[in-house]
Amino acid sequence: MPDWDPKYFQKDEEKLKELGYKQQLLRNLTPLHSFGISFGVMSVPGSVSALFGYSYATGGPGVMTISWIIVSFFSCFVAMTMAEIVSALPTCGGPYFWAATLAPPKYAALAAWMTAWLNLMGLVASNTTAAYGISQLIATAASIKTPDYHVTNGQNIGVCAALLVSWALVNTVGRPFLRHILYLAIALNICGTVVAAIALLVKAPTHQPASFVFTTFIDRTGPSPDDGWAMRASPAYVACIGSYMGLGTFYGYDASAHLAEETLRADWMAPLGIIAAVGLSALLGFLLIVSLLFSVQDLNILDILQDRNPVLEIFIDSFGENGGLALFSLSIMSIWFCGLFLTMANSRLIWAFSRDRGVPYFFSKINERYMAPVRAVTLTTILSFLLCFASLGSTVAYTAVTSIASTGILTSYCIPFVLKVIYHENFSFRKGPFQLGHFSRLVSLVAVLWILFSCIVLCLPTSTPVTIQTLNYSPIAFGVIAVSSIGFWLLRAMRVFVGPVKNWNAADISNLMEISTPSKNG
Repeated sequence: MPDWDPKYFQKDEEKLKELGYKQQLLRNLTPLHSFGISFGVMSVPGSVSALFGYSYATGGPGVMTISWIIVSFFSCFVAMTMAEIVSALPTCGGPYFWAATLAPPKYAALAAWMTAWLNLMGLVASNTTAAYGISQLIATAASIKTPDYHVTNGQNIGVCAALLVSWALVNTVGRPFLRHILYLAIALNICGTVVAAIALLVKAPTHQPASFVFTTFIDRTGPSPDDGWAMRASPAYVACIGSYMGLGTFYGYDASAHLAEETLRADWMAPLGIIAAVGLSALLGFLLIVSLLFSVQDLNILDILQDRNPVLEIFIDSFGENGGLALFSLSIMSIWFCGLFLTMANSRLIWAFSRDRGVPYFFSKINERYMAPVRAVTLTTILSFLLCFASLGSTVAYTAVTSIASTGILTSYCIPFVLKVIYHENFSFRKGPFQLGHFSRLVSLVAVLWILFSCIVLCLPTSTPVTIQTLNYSPIAFGVIAVSSIGFWLLRAMRVFVGPVKNWNAADISNLMEISTPSKNG
């Protein structure tokens, strides 16, 4: 399919008109771009590098490998449900627009309001987590060459600010290059992961047996190996909280939905992009995890490393310092792309929510020079920086921020999914070209149950004894967002926010078609 086809553009525009909106963004993204943004947001190399140490200590290799398979399997149900909905309702609003459309008219505005704020804060927190995560990985890499190097709070916030600004600049003045950057991100995540995994298996001095990789159980959740959650609760509890590597990877793939108004044939390509991104991330993640575990040289790697990253140490053991740092830099670059695409997706969400008067209409302005929602990008960057600044130097605050990322986004998926299950008849006559047929309701129900289970697991204490420093702040962080959203709703929003608002008329569409349709001479 060519990058620009008037036939597809007109069909996409007509579909958008049916949903109540006029075409304002530049629609030039291809199927590969739609796949690439969700694939990049999940950032398999970055997620595995950041969460490997936690998962190794919380369940060990056996839990890491088996839980990845289980999380991947059920994430496919979430992806298929999301794909079917976005095929019918391809707008930048994503989950909140779906919730408003699928809910009974009486509750549509409230459903949209709650979903939008959970989705928005989840994406902002994810952006913050990406920036903070990169700063930590850079500090870890720097300590290899300069062992006495210690990062100060000022340096941390400076790196985070620089990263956030870089993502904002690329999403505004660099808008013409975003399509090419997506190609680069796809290539790096796929080729980098495959090359790193194969090279590890080839170059590692020794290899662990399959029994170690798939069955070894480790519990380092307590002050001593004999005083962790496996003893205080059960090994099953440790297995649940040890699945965070998968749970911390498989979310954020609604990014393809937020780019729907910029994607050609969005009702087909956005759903296919979501499913392909989840499927390939599952395969590549499993390959990388297994390769790393087979290549572990010291079974007590957590004891000898202290604060160093175990993935970096595994790379160094196999390739030396320079080679290990080179491979580790792929993880850092992968998270940089993740932050870039999160900024892109979140800015479209804010822009769409502003268009529907959920946030000040000021942020719905499209910059004509860059054909991008510059004001929404700026707001995304500011909110992310404020969360970075709030978590500076405080493990408790940072834990709360990371908690918002996962639980906020997952619950924003759950609301429209629940509405789809309960009011399935409302969705039946809206279906797009991608359909699950007779399995639609069953797949959606499995997705809802999985999200509820995931949110419960994400709220469980991960360390014992539970103190102010080790408490899991997910329930508190989620509660603050939920209560704040309901409070704002009761105080003002219920009187002014009516849900999705039509922003087109016949003259708008006629004029836009004249502008958008190229002449025969080009």
